[in-house]
Amino acid sequence: MPINPDQKLNHKLFDKNAEQVSMRHGFGEGLVLAGAADKNVVALCADLTESVAMKPFKDKFPERFVEMGVAEQNLVTVASGMAAMGKIPFIGSYAVFSPGRNWEQIRTTVCLNNVPVKIIGSHVGVTVGPDGASHQALEDIALMRTLPNMVVISPCDAIEARKAAIAAAKNNKPTYIRLTRDKTHVITSEHTPFEIGKASVVYRSDKNLLDVGIIATGHLVYQAIMVAKRLETEGKRVAVVNLSTIKPLDYEMVLQLANEAKAIVTVEEHQIAGGMGSAVAECLAHNHPVPIEFVGVKDKFGQSGTAAELIEHYEMGESHIYAAAQRAMLRKK
Repeated sequence: MPINPDQKLNHKLFDKNAEQVSMRHGFGEGLVLAGAADKNVVALCADLTESVAMKPFKDKFPERFVEMGVAEQNLVTVASGMAAMGKIPFIGSYAVFSPGRNWEQIRTTVCLNNVPVKIIGSHVGVTVGPDGASHQALEDIALMRTLPNMVVISPCDAIEARKAAIAAAKNNKPTYIRLTRDKTHVITSEHTPFEIGKASVVYRSDKNLLDVGIIATGHLVYQAIMVAKRLETEGKRVAVVNLSTIKPLDYEMVLQLANEAKAIVTVEEHQIAGGMGSAVAECLAHNHPVPIEFVGVKDKFGQSGTAAELIEHYEMGESHIYAAAQRAMLRKK
C-alpha cells in the first residue's frame, strides 16, 4: 500500500472498523499539555466549555480559565488585552459565532495588533448535522485567511488537532484552528510529523509522474485517501496531500504536486469560494497554472440531516472526489 512511510500514519487506517475520535477532544488534550508546558497559557470560553472540550483545562488550571458567557465580541477583546500583557489566550466557541459573530473584533484587536490569541472554531461544516444551517460554519476559512497576520489550521484528525494546539501555543501569532464536532477517522499517529506551515504527502502511487494530485484538508483527507486507493487499483498514479495549514500556504508543496501531476483536485468541507481551494488556485494561477477541480460546498447554506447524508448531498463524498479526479485528468495538459 503506497501510504507514505515517512508520515508514520495510523497502521489501522484501512481497517473496516478503523478508530474514530472527535477532533475537539484531541484539541482539549493538547490545550492541557500546552498549559502544563507554559504557565502563560490561559483559556476563555463563550458558555460552551464542554462542547469545545475546554473543561479538562478548566479542571486542571481553574485559576487560568475564564467563562465569558454568551458574549463572543467580549471574548475576543478580553483575550487580546491578556495577550498584550504576555498571556497566550485560547478562546473557544462554535465557529459560526467565533469568527462568525466577532470577526471585526478579531480583525481590529487581535490581527491589527498582531497579538497571539488562539481562536478555536468548533462544530465546523455540515457534519454538525441536525443543528442545521444556522450552526454549520461553511465560511470560516474565507473569513480568517483574508486577515493579515492570521495563521489558519485545519487538522485532519484528533491527533493532529492535539499537535496543532501545542504548536499554536508556541508560534507567537494570531491563530485560528477549525474543529469538527463528530468523531472522524484517525489518520495520523503519535509519530506523524506536524509543523505549522508544512503540508505532507500522505499517499503516493510511485515516484514517477502522476495522473492527478489531490489536496485535501480537515477530516475529508480520509475520503481523499480512499479515493486514491481506488484510482490506483484502476491503474492511475495519484498522490494525496494533507494541507493542514491553509495559511501560511505551503507553496513549495503545492507547486511540486502541480508540476508532477499536471492536474489538481482540492477537497474541503467549506464553501469553495474563498476556501482552501481558492488559496491553492491563487498560488497556481500566479506560479504554475494547471487544470483544477474543486470539491466543497457550491454557494449554498447547509440544512438539517445526518452528517453522512449532508456530505453526500453537498457533493463532498468519495464518489464526488472520484468524479472530480476523473474530470481533472480529462482536462490535464
